Amino acid sequence: MANNSFRGSKHGRRDDVNHEAEFSCSLQELRSLMELRGPEALTRIQKSYGDVNGLCSRLKTSPVQGLDGNSDDINRRIKEFGQNVIPPKKPKTFLQLVWEALQDVTLIILEVAAIISLGLSFYKPPDAERQNCGSAAGGMEDEDDSEAGWIEGAAILLSVVCVVLVTAFNDWSKEKQFRGLQNRIEQEQKFTVVRGGQMIQINVSEIVVGDIAQIKYGDLLPSDGILIQGNDLKIDESSLTGESDHVKKSVSEDLMMLSGTHVMEGSGKMLVTAVGVNSQTGIIFTLLGAGEDGEGEGEEKAEKEKKKKEKEKRKEERKKKDKRDKKSKKDDKGKKGKNKDGANVEMQPLNENEEPDKKKNLPKKEKSVLQGKLTKLAMQIGKAGLIMSSLTVLILITRFVIDTFWIQGVPWANECMPIYVQFLVKFFIIGVTVLVVAVPEGLPLAVTISLAYSVKKMMKDNNLVRHLDACETMGNATAICSDKTGTLTMNRMRVVQAYIAGSYYKEVPEPSKIPAKILDLLILGIGVNCAYTTKIMPPEKEGGLPRQVGNKTECALLGLSLDLHRDYQTIRNEIPEERLFKVYTFNSTRKSMSTVLKNHDGSYRMFSKGASEILLRKCCKILMGSGEANDLKSRDRDHLIKNVIEPMASEGLRTICLAYRDFPTADGEPDWDNEVQILTGLTCIAVVGIEDPVRPEVPEAPKQEVAKRTDSL
Repeated sequence: MANNSFRGSKHGRRDDVNHEAEFSCSLQELRSLMELRGPEALTRIQKSYGDVNGLCSRLKTSPVQGLDGNSDDINRRIKEFGQNVIPPKKPKTFLQLVWEALQDVTLIILEVAAIISLGLSFYKPPDAERQNCGSAAGGMEDEDDSEAGWIEGAAILLSVVCVVLVTAFNDWSKEKQFRGLQNRIEQEQKFTVVRGGQMIQINVSEIVVGDIAQIKYGDLLPSDGILIQGNDLKIDESSLTGESDHVKKSVSEDLMMLSGTHVMEGSGKMLVTAVGVNSQTGIIFTLLGAGEDGEGEGEEKAEKEKKKKEKEKRKEERKKKDKRDKKSKKDDKGKKGKNKDGANVEMQPLNENEEPDKKKNLPKKEKSVLQGKLTKLAMQIGKAGLIMSSLTVLILITRFVIDTFWIQGVPWANECMPIYVQFLVKFFIIGVTVLVVAVPEGLPLAVTISLAYSVKKMMKDNNLVRHLDACETMGNATAICSDKTGTLTMNRMRVVQAYIAGSYYKEVPEPSKIPAKILDLLILGIGVNCAYTTKIMPPEKEGGLPRQVGNKTECALLGLSLDLHRDYQTIRNEIPEERLFKVYTFNSTRKSMSTVLKNHDGSYRMFSKGASEILLRKCCKILMGSGEANDLKSRDRDHLIKNVIEPMASEGLRTICLAYRDFPTADGEPDWDNEVQILTGLTCIAVVGIEDPVRPEVPEAPKQEVAKRTDSL
């Protein structure tokens, strides 16, 4: 029995659980269990618990009924095994953001220049004319200019402070808003679990160890678990392993489900065994956070101690092995060489000197295009200013030396040395002034203020920008693509047209117009061949629309069942999910979903649904008004495509074909793994057209926009 399996009925009924008793599994035991993979994990479960049902019993839950939802029991589980919440990384303080803003190259150049300028502004140059020391060339500053020299350095520092404060405050406030938005999104994330025998949706943070979670195609697993029942289940574990190939999961081979992985195909149920920081994703986030914030010193020490003990153990084993080898004289040399090689191999895996190198080579923070250009420009201006200031100082010194010692003919005297040094300091001040004037201190301030203004404008358009740099990226966007589902449309699929029993209906027909045999097949196929997690719930408010839970296309088909005055839930109660023989889940390659039922006489019946143009090519018959199946020839198929499917598609409808196939007992057991042979020879039941209604306010929006533009012209 292929890929659909369910762990037996021994613990299918909820046992009388004494909630006051402690759980028979500890947190460390479950964590060590989730570190195993594949057959090794299966062996551990069989050895320690017998099977998954035994583990369910230890955790005081039922694989069918789930937890009873008692608040005391839930709180006790949270206290014992933790909550399904990963603490966010500690946000940066305002002072840390100020320090980061100060790391800009342009600002560093301005800071250095301003400090030097401010310091030298309080220096008083000597009088140019001193007895026996000659008259210095180079000109003198006015007294007023020398007294106001500090203003330039102070102004530069003030501009730097403005840039840093604006940048840091914007990043701090937007980070705070972003975290609030992130918390709101996380609170709205829900997942389907079984509690009290009912499938309900709860917040991801409310999932606890012992919950029975219902997983399906497209889900991101919020916790670690062990598979109880699966239908053609394939998981993308690339986020943890880096391997792009999908991993096939089944209760007989690989039943370990890991948080942070995506369900790419199939559906199933899993027993939650680790949540929050104890799950695989939580452990990784904890280690990453500890490595970045320097909070993992204790773990590093423990790891080093562990490695040290392992090395000592290996040394003792090698010594014992060497003693045994020395007893044998014939193979002594060969064994010694082998031991040396083995020792080298054992010592290779970990190089303790590698970690500091990795820390030194941490990737630097990437800069935006504008930041990169400004940094490059600032460096070029700084280099040019430095060259010009150095040239200025050199020219002034040369002029002073020539004028004093050659033109004036002043002899060298040691008592004049302090005077000459003071003049050199004056020339250095002039050079620094040239450098400060060359660096545009207004450039970073202008860019920062303009970006901050852009952030404010984007907020009015409901566009939250987390960092100032992102304004540039958004400003370069020429077109923004948005998904229409749920934005322009209501995301409430419903069947509006149908081709059933040889008749094309522009509206959902009355049940009396459809032959009873075809109607029964249609309702049965819809009930069992839609994911059991998909259902239509009563409206939350009186007079509201029914709630669609799960896949919206399947919700439309379930809605068709209700429109035909038939209850799909009655069928699901008669045929629970564990009685489905095999399920071929929908994927991008198959473009269809099929469910196989085993009849009482040993025969099989398969229901399929999928893209109409693909599934019709696999149909050889079609049900007509008489209730009997007629041959579907090539010209009949072309007629259906041209006169039914294309008109539906031209009206923006999604066309779905519903079909079935019988496998008589006389033909023997089919090869269920050969999908090409299984998904052929189908009998078409119906073709339906599904619509996603446009929101009422959408048609008026373009008219209002056109009116605004017309008025502006």
